[in-house]
Amino acid sequence: MIEFKNVTKVYEDGTEAIKDFSLEVREGEILTVIGPSGCGKTTTMKMINRLIEPTTGSIYINDRNIKDYKINELRWNTGYVLQQIALFPHMTIGENISIVPEMKKWSKKETTKRSDELLEMVGLDPSIYKQRKPSELSGGQQQRIGVIRALAADPDIILMDEPFSALDPISRVQLQDDIKKLQKEIKKTIVFVTHDMDEALKLGARICLMQEGRIIQLGEPKQLITNPENEFVKDFLGNRNSPWQITVDHISDKNIDNIIFASTYPAGNYPTQGIYVLVDESNNFVKLLVNGETVNGKTIEYDMTLYDATELLEDSDQPLFPVLKEQKVVGVLTYRRIFGYLKSKADKENGVIR
Repeated sequence: MIEFKNVTKVYEDGTEAIKDFSLEVREGEILTVIGPSGCGKTTTMKMINRLIEPTTGSIYINDRNIKDYKINELRWNTGYVLQQIALFPHMTIGENISIVPEMKKWSKKETTKRSDELLEMVGLDPSIYKQRKPSELSGGQQQRIGVIRALAADPDIILMDEPFSALDPISRVQLQDDIKKLQKEIKKTIVFVTHDMDEALKLGARICLMQEGRIIQLGEPKQLITNPENEFVKDFLGNRNSPWQITVDHISDKNIDNIIFASTYPAGNYPTQGIYVLVDESNNFVKLLVNGETVNGKTIEYDMTLYDATELLEDSDQPLFPVLKEQKVVGVLTYRRIFGYLKSKADKENGVIR
């Protein structure tokens, strides 16, 4: 989707901000870019929409050099969300959201429909919020508007430069959850720059950790936590090599054929003892079958950390939890599975051999 090939950036004062940088951002993923101040993460992101031009090397979007795009075409197809939200104070929320669609000559009906859909998507009632001015919204609400304004013209790529760093901790967590939920619906390619490792681990399908203009390690959150490349990565991660940080997908039981039933199976033929998972013809979760009775039941997303999952399941006496990826059942998690994993980690740390 986005590809950097041997890119460098040298400023006029001789500062070499980016050094022989090569990276591919996959279509539909959130790539978080993190590193210490001055490592080049924001410069890297700004080169994607040519706010900064590389000194050498090339950047491609869909196999096409970004220099071959008209600048307006490139930027209209690249949403941009900053820490400084930069909503126009004299415009209503609806007018702020409509800026790029109007520039692209969308019809008023099309623009209004899109604005309403996006406001509803982030839990803001259009009939209440569309006519308000930015000053009438909280910081978290304003940042939500900043995000959906970047989505308004349905761009393929979203660039997010530390968008939540100025928010209070509660608003920040809520916005992070919003982005994760939103991404499941919109499936955009997102490059998310942050200085917060917890945020990078939570949001990133992959993490690009930079130092002095270079990639030090690139991989899934679990890879960085369990296999840091060097001492710099270890130090930057801090004390995160915790069993609670693993994602559910890595410890769930994927041998589930014997507990899966089609929801169209004749009800009278269901087993009357035990717990089973009912799915539709596309393997999407429908309900649980517990001792012959169908119940809604709790489910877990495959990319949740074990810590977040156990918080969700804390007050449940349900013995088995379907693990879902885009509503499809990809495994199950049980308390026994969790205990077994935690015990094996403890044994390993204490040098116990079984």
